[in-house]
Amino acid sequence: MKKLMTVTALALGAACYGECCCSQLKPIKWADDAFASGVWTKDADGVLTASKDAAIWSADVYENFTLSFEYKLDPAANSGVIIYCSDVKRWIPNSVEVQLLDDKAPKWAKDAPYLKNSSLYGHLAPLATPAKPAGEWNKMTITAKGKKIVVTVNGVKTIDTDLSQWTSAKTNPDGTKIPPWLSRPWAELDTKGRIGFQGMHGGAKPYFRNVKVGPAK
Repeated sequence: MKKLMTVTALALGAACYGECCCSQLKPIKWADDAFASGVWTKDADGVLTASKDAAIWSADVYENFTLSFEYKLDPAANSGVIIYCSDVKRWIPNSVEVQLLDDKAPKWAKDAPYLKNSSLYGHLAPLATPAKPAGEWNKMTITAKGKKIVVTVNGVKTIDTDLSQWTSAKTNPDGTKIPPWLSRPWAELDTKGRIGFQGMHGGAKPYFRNVKVGPAK
């Protein structure tokens, strides 16, 4: 019995990684013009979605933070979570993107692992693929402490890395080629910036709710 309890405790601890401080997180405040164009909307239940490929941005700049939210994707949706953005007009390549993708869609079947759901887009494939199918809600947390980034999806760690390894804008540490439009080495990025969600990039909508942020622990 003691052994069983220990294993259970360890399992719970693993599932809670990056999420245990969620009670201290607060709803994110979006920029004043976030909904002005009508691209992004929020319904009566607080669910955010976009009708075009335009990002929504936080009002504040964040450093050493945990971001927690729920998301779901329409079939074949392609979106992303943007952190450390220093230039919202040219957020590519001046940020880090955590990819949100319906991996099961035939449209994306041939994509490289570092372009799949919960990857660090164009740079690092996820450790696991715990996302639920299109149309179902998932929970993601991103903990950003300086160059250290940890991502969990549904309680499972998918990314645990140090951005200082990326000293080149052409080649990843594992030897794979970085897409040419990501032309700034991550080692040079500021470790603070705006948080954003990419819009409807790929012809299908993403949805977000319970978006909260606070100091990383």
